[in-house]
Amino acid sequence: MNRAVTLDDLMLAGTALAAGLVGAFLLRMLLRWLGTHASRTKWSGDDVIVDALRTVVPWAAIAGGAASAAALLPLTRTVQHHVDQILSVLLIFVATLSAARVIAGLVRSVTQSRSGVAGSATIFVNITRVVVLAMGFLVMLQTLGISIAPLLTALGVGGLAVALALQDTLANLFAGIHILASKTVQPGDYIRLSSGEEGYVMDINWRQTTVRQLSNNLVVIPNGQLARTNMINYTRPEQQLTVLVQVGVGYDSDLEHVEKVTTEVVAEVMTEITGAVPDHEPAIRFHTFGDSRIGFTVILGVGEFSDQYRIKHEFIKRLHKRYRAEGIRIPAPARTVALQQASAVIPQQRAGDGTVVVEQDGTHTAALLDM
Repeated sequence: MNRAVTLDDLMLAGTALAAGLVGAFLLRMLLRWLGTHASRTKWSGDDVIVDALRTVVPWAAIAGGAASAAALLPLTRTVQHHVDQILSVLLIFVATLSAARVIAGLVRSVTQSRSGVAGSATIFVNITRVVVLAMGFLVMLQTLGISIAPLLTALGVGGLAVALALQDTLANLFAGIHILASKTVQPGDYIRLSSGEEGYVMDINWRQTTVRQLSNNLVVIPNGQLARTNMINYTRPEQQLTVLVQVGVGYDSDLEHVEKVTTEVVAEVMTEITGAVPDHEPAIRFHTFGDSRIGFTVILGVGEFSDQYRIKHEFIKRLHKRYRAEGIRIPAPARTVALQQASAVIPQQRAGDGTVVVEQDGTHTAALLDM
């Protein structure tokens, strides 16, 4: 159009722009109301979706109002084209940010629900966000009339050079993806490596895995090293596990009575101590005729790995107290040392500190006796 802008054109354009602003305000209020209802549900994904819509929908209403206002004005074809491009790029930019937020939030929600912990596997979240933003950037370039074919070619050649220069980093990246995809380790698991490090997996990102020890120190392990090492996962396939406590009683003990008393103590600990498994059936297994005692193993059920220390502590205290009350003796290790010589008996003297002093050829030899 080549005619001049009239007052009616400005009023119509202003009305369209105002309608877009009012629509954006009303839509934002509606989405805020939906957000309050979404926060009451157990699934966190609806919160992420509503939060993203609160960003993209009002901007879409504003862009729609601006496009309508531009269409009502007598603009030249070139100016109209540039205005449409700017509004399209604005909508694509907002939609890309919102899509990246929604998809990354859903991925985080899925990882949290599957691992059952507050920390999330940020490697999937970050990769998802980067991929969505890259796709949105390419669409914006295409909308502006910029050919993306040379850019993709340059990225392919440059990506090859970067891959050769960052072999270790890429190895850690793909190792982290493999670890999470195979579900051998997830955030929240308690693991122990063959090199001795152990603790709770806090996070697995694009380069490394963070492990928090029971001493509250953090151990940072490269994903490549974690994928190559031997590892024990105490959380999978089940979080509950059993621990073994070795006990011994004297040969003069009534084993039936010992088993009964020990079973009662185990049942008491399983029901009263936090972290124990109340449904665990007490298990006692005699296995060894030792030098001074009959050894047996007590099997305790614990809810998760770190609970075993508290449960062992309480079990040993209560078992020792109950054995003393029942007259069950836990003998100390005893050892008899016999000293002799083929030609003559070696004279011995017992010192006051419990050692035996042997006299031979004017020399003295001391031997400690454990009684």
